[in-house]
Amino acid sequence: METSRFRECLAADAARLRAVAAGRLDAAVPSCPGWTVQDLVRHVAQVYLHKVRCMELGRAPEDWPPDHSRVEPLALFDGALAELTAAFDARSTTDPTFTWYGPDQTVGFWLRRMAQETAVHRVDAELAAGAVTPVADDLALDGIDEVLRIFLGWGTREYVHVPEVAALLAEADGRAVEVRSGAVSFLLRPGPDGVAVSDGGGSAAATVSGDPSPLLLWLWNRADADAVRTAGDPALVGYLRRLMADATE
Repeated sequence: METSRFRECLAADAARLRAVAAGRLDAAVPSCPGWTVQDLVRHVAQVYLHKVRCMELGRAPEDWPPDHSRVEPLALFDGALAELTAAFDARSTTDPTFTWYGPDQTVGFWLRRMAQETAVHRVDAELAAGAVTPVADDLALDGIDEVLRIFLGWGTREYVHVPEVAALLAEADGRAVEVRSGAVSFLLRPGPDGVAVSDGGGSAAATVSGDPSPLLLWLWNRADADAVRTAGDPALVGYLRRLMADATE
């Protein structure tokens, strides 16, 4: 996706999140057990501010997060979004910065990540309101790529030493799962060293497919099983679901 499109999606989803949150700050967020909408709004604001500090400092900020408890949540969100917007305005996506993803240490990583972060949390707010609107197809397809290649593929290899991750990967039996939306397809092959993610086309023992937005939300555990279509071994689909839940926790 182009930089301008990420910026457009980020702005639109942030505005929608705020509009949905206003007036229902005490509502429970079903996709984030134990959270209210107020907690969700504060979380997103602090995520925005954290990325601003990463870009300013060139490293992760220490003693994070600061105490924002005295700031009204929507005011905190508005201020954080304004700071994030200004930070992106002042930089090129190719400018170097610190990120938690080793292969990409550029501002562009944070722009993509914040657009995707906002889309998923906008859906969280909508789930609390009982009315979810779809993620735009192009953003959803990009999000499917991001969550599979980075959170699942890179993440399982990077954190294979973590006992919970190692235990999950130890269940792998060598069979692959295909994840597909239209012409876009990924082949996922879990193993003891992580989940290998490649373009689709190989042999798979199970398939998960769907339109871009429902599939993205299923991968992020924001949609029920009936949001996607499955074929093949249901136990392998269930295993993928558990891997995704751990990768996106």
